[in-house]
Amino acid sequence: MKHSMQHGTRARIAVAASAAAVATTVWAVAALTGSGNGGADPAHRNVSRSQDAATPGAPAGGAGPQVPDSIAHASEGGPGAVNITIDDGPDPTWTPKVLDLLARYDVKATFCMIGPQAKAHPDLVKRVVAAGHRLCDHTVAHDTTMDKKPVSYQEQQILQAQKMIEEAAGGGARVEYYRAPGGAFTPDSRRIAAAHGMRPLGWNVDSKDFRTPGAATIVDTVKNELGNGPTVLFHDGGGDRRQTVQALDEVLSWLKEQGRPTGFPVRTTP
Repeated sequence: MKHSMQHGTRARIAVAASAAAVATTVWAVAALTGSGNGGADPAHRNVSRSQDAATPGAPAGGAGPQVPDSIAHASEGGPGAVNITIDDGPDPTWTPKVLDLLARYDVKATFCMIGPQAKAHPDLVKRVVAAGHRLCDHTVAHDTTMDKKPVSYQEQQILQAQKMIEEAAGGGARVEYYRAPGGAFTPDSRRIAAAHGMRPLGWNVDSKDFRTPGAATIVDTVKNELGNGPTVLFHDGGGDRRQTVQALDEVLSWLKEQGRPTGFPVRTTP
């Protein structure tokens, strides 16, 4: 920020207040899931993090409902609703198959896209938006060590990816969430996302589909862990996702049989 000399005192007061607010932020971090599986790719290691204490976020664009910088888990669909989230795409092989499945079950999902992937496949980004799904920023490089990097790097990763995704989507489409790779959120990254209209988005159920343990195992994992909360993590990119497609088909069928609605993660403060 650039301040004139005559505003120096007020700037120092503002910085001190901001630092004090960050110092009081409470984080609850759960252990790595599935740590016994040595075959997991550390670049896509999924860290399931507990929802942190609610902290106020900055209003997006200075108008409209406030987007908090606390990590979202709850569903706009209310109690019992399930949030389907899809990471690491879009991918020309697997994203269309996932979209076809979602259409068959009339389910809306949140697609957490990597910036360069969105830029390379704008047709798929447009198809996601046209089908009524929501967009999520999953950074430029999917760097799971984001929480150990300078704030300037975090900002570049988040805002460049947001720009790539929105340009690929066209038509004024907005990226509505930010998901840190591997759950590597920081108070700064959450603040940056919220200030640009993106709610930090966590997950409660790691399907572990990235490890390709078999479709049946993926389904069992989702069923067994759904009591942890409503937001489920799947992938449509980063490798061969045929097991994900098969498992997602079974999970969506099971949710329908159970009478469980699906919805989007919460974005704003009620």
